[in-house]
Amino acid sequence: MARTLITAPATAKRGEVIELRTLIAHPMETGFRPGADGLLLPRNLITRFSCRYNGDLVFSADLHAATAANPYIAFFTVATESGTLSFSWEGDHGFAQTETVSLSVT
Repeated sequence: MARTLITAPATAKRGEVIELRTLIAHPMETGFRPGADGLLLPRNLITRFSCRYNGDLVFSADLHAATAANPYIAFFTVATESGTLSFSWEGDHGFAQTETVSLSVT
């Protein structure tokens, strides 16, 4: 399980634009770089990120080999109702991780 950091407000007013920021610790190895033994290191990338707000997709991104290690993603959405924000990362070798944050809307 990779280490994640998610910054999201715990509360917001209905209709307020909120900023969501995520960071995940991941090497993002391209498969093109040689290791100490001269052999290519196997590809190990996060290939997709998505965020769902009460089950509805609000943001997604396809990530590629040019993405830096420990990818940081920031985006905005509108607070419409109290509920759960679900952040998901998917990648090579069956990598999948999901984290959730609660949002209270007044």
